[in-house]
Amino acid sequence: MKPVAIFRFSPSEGPAWFADWLDAHAIAWQLVAVDEGAAIPADPREFAGIAMMGGPMSVTDPLPWIDPLSRLLRDAVGRDIPVLGHCLGGQLLAQAFGAKVTRSATPEIGWIDVAAPDPAARDRWFGGRERFTVFQWHYEVFELPPGATRVLANAFNREQAFAIGERHLGLQVHVEMTPALVEAWCANSPAEVAGPGTPARQSRADILRDLRGRVEVLHEVADDIYSRWAEGLAR
Repeated sequence: MKPVAIFRFSPSEGPAWFADWLDAHAIAWQLVAVDEGAAIPADPREFAGIAMMGGPMSVTDPLPWIDPLSRLLRDAVGRDIPVLGHCLGGQLLAQAFGAKVTRSATPEIGWIDVAAPDPAARDRWFGGRERFTVFQWHYEVFELPPGATRVLANAFNREQAFAIGERHLGLQVHVEMTPALVEAWCANSPAEVAGPGTPARQSRADILRDLRGRVEVLHEVADDIYSRWAEGLAR
């Protein structure tokens, strides 16, 4: 099978548990390190699927790789080559299909609940879970792209994930986290997790409490998402 292309936009936001899951299921993958100047491939048919990770930049920044990546994503979806976006990756997918990405009135950092409002999507992507806890670290949010289905929401930001058709998923949330990655983000951005914290923007102590247990539960959610997404991989 062709490899899954994993687009990385920051050295601090690698594929983490997603890569571990692919390795465990003997699914080949190829890192496209945009943060190191890697070119955006022109043809999605080189890959079984396309996945995108997070990053600190905005999709509204004048970055030279955003337009060619948007074209690649539209071409991939048009050819039914599965696309998966985590956080910035979800925002990139949303923008590629005509949705606005804007600054959120309520940024989210930490372990935050989301709900799956659509019963069919709940069963398809999230193992039937109606509500669960994910990891969040974002200041911007996407609108729902035209024709997409809202599949996750919460009280802080309505758009937490969307599906385009049955193969393509854009996540605002992070399900790829590992304990080491959570600890690294907190260490690298101390000002963002300082203070007593709030439900939407938690403190370092809040985030690190029972970290391994929380990540284990998160991996159960991630495994269901990745298993469903991988069913559509081009062969």
